[in-house]
Amino acid sequence: MGLQGTGFLLQCYLMLAAAMFFNIGEQEEKCIIEEIPEDTLVTGVFLLEPWDMKVLSQSPHTGLTVTVKDPNYETLMSKRYGKFGKFTFTAHASGSHVLCFKTNSTKFSVFARESLKLHLDVQMGEHTIGHSADRTKDSMQSLENTLRHLTEQMVHITRHQGFQREKEEAFRQISENTNNKVLWWAVVQTSLLLAVGFWQMKRLKDFFIAKKLV
Repeated sequence: MGLQGTGFLLQCYLMLAAAMFFNIGEQEEKCIIEEIPEDTLVTGVFLLEPWDMKVLSQSPHTGLTVTVKDPNYETLMSKRYGKFGKFTFTAHASGSHVLCFKTNSTKFSVFARESLKLHLDVQMGEHTIGHSADRTKDSMQSLENTLRHLTEQMVHITRHQGFQREKEEAFRQISENTNNKVLWWAVVQTSLLLAVGFWQMKRLKDFFIAKKLV
């Protein structure tokens, strides 16, 4: 592994330190669901790490296939990677996006099934300032890059807030419809009970009259 690959692997470890992880086996596919607003850039970093280090030597070609589907179950991306990598995509519609991960190796040890651990970190929007901004000697250019980064973050936050408002509006509409149905059902039940009560009273009165008890 070259110096660049080593640096990228170290970066993955740092980024994935507080990320999620789960077990994934031979030719197994696992999926997660992310609520993503429209026109949002999503960045994911992953690392396949064996529980048993012997698996790494016995499975040199172990890799991962990443597939992303939008709320309409249309494939946004599907790409094969190695043991670690970074993927990006842009959401074209608001809603639940399905991110699936599948190992593409069939060379696991017989005694090492279910022995891979997948570290995953998924972030939305731009989260880092470009390295050119760190290396530039022009303070105005650095300030401009910083302001551009903050603007992108504000746009992402505004878009996410709009997405949450849409979800709240849909939930409120569902709640109002449910409350209306419950109210009408209560009215129907009360009407039926009153009708049955009046009918029973009338039948009882007719019975007493027929028996000449009143």
